[in-house]
Amino acid sequence: MSPAEGEPPVTKPVLLLTRKLPQAVEARAARDYDARLNTEDAPWSRDGAEIARRAAGAAGILCAAGDPMNAATFAALPDSVRIVATFSVGTDHIDLAAAKARGIVVTNTPDVLSFATAEIAMTLMLMAARRAGEGERMVRARAWTGWTPTQLMGTTLEGKALGIAGFGRIGRELAKMARGFGMPIHYRNRTRLPADLEMGATYHDNDASFLGAIDVLSMHMPGGEATRKWLNADRLGMLKPGAIVVNTGRGTSVDDAALVAALQSGRVGAAGLDVYDGEPRVFEGYFGLENVALLPHLGSATVETRDAMGFRALENLDAVLRAGREPPHRVA
Repeated sequence: MSPAEGEPPVTKPVLLLTRKLPQAVEARAARDYDARLNTEDAPWSRDGAEIARRAAGAAGILCAAGDPMNAATFAALPDSVRIVATFSVGTDHIDLAAAKARGIVVTNTPDVLSFATAEIAMTLMLMAARRAGEGERMVRARAWTGWTPTQLMGTTLEGKALGIAGFGRIGRELAKMARGFGMPIHYRNRTRLPADLEMGATYHDNDASFLGAIDVLSMHMPGGEATRKWLNADRLGMLKPGAIVVNTGRGTSVDDAALVAALQSGRVGAAGLDVYDGEPRVFEGYFGLENVALLPHLGSATVETRDAMGFRALENLDAVLRAGREPPHRVA
């Protein structure tokens, strides 16, 4: 609606988008804000000082996983910035204490990517168990000479015990999928869940009983110091020989050198990874292994999910900058 005659035009809040986002998300941002878009996905978002410089006059920042929203970045942000909305559930890239110290609201995008991320965990589980990565590379290399009775024999998931480390929304979605493969579900969590959420899954209150009971480990734990290198040599040694390891949670929760050693020795039969410590850098030891499937952080990469994430971020921004109320998904 146009402003009434004689009234000043309505000024839209300035919003800085650090990354190229889905078309529908950018269109809504441009409609409701004076949006500064990164339409080329230029790499300036990797530089916290550059983010702060480009935020001059902005009331909000819509950032993404991997952007260095650390203490130095927050210290350099102009006073105009009132909210940082991240296009992610995880906030490992954001110094929440620094945001609080500046009085800047931080929000995330929970509840919309659980199914998509569980799909990628299931994909990696199947790739690792059935040696799909090896087979795909063989065909592309024109090295396949035809079917043979012993070629690329993997293992079936039917009847194998699945252990889910971190039984939140994503872990529970994966459990639903895995039940369709006839997989008994075990889980390790900070606390035991109510029976209606467990749905028959077996709870373990310690790592040794959990890891020793399962054939496949799928990791969905949060980041932070409490889970840094959780899957280390000791815990890998608690797994059944030949177990499969899948990680779609946080790259920091795996001791990469220990996992590579376990894959080389056969202690771990195969692995599937979608997240990495220090990504986009990937631990060099993985590249020489055939028994690991590597994906480029595809967990939430569906059109439906990425649109929903962007709209959720904008809902949080709308609450603070356009409605003057508490955002629905505040983390700081």
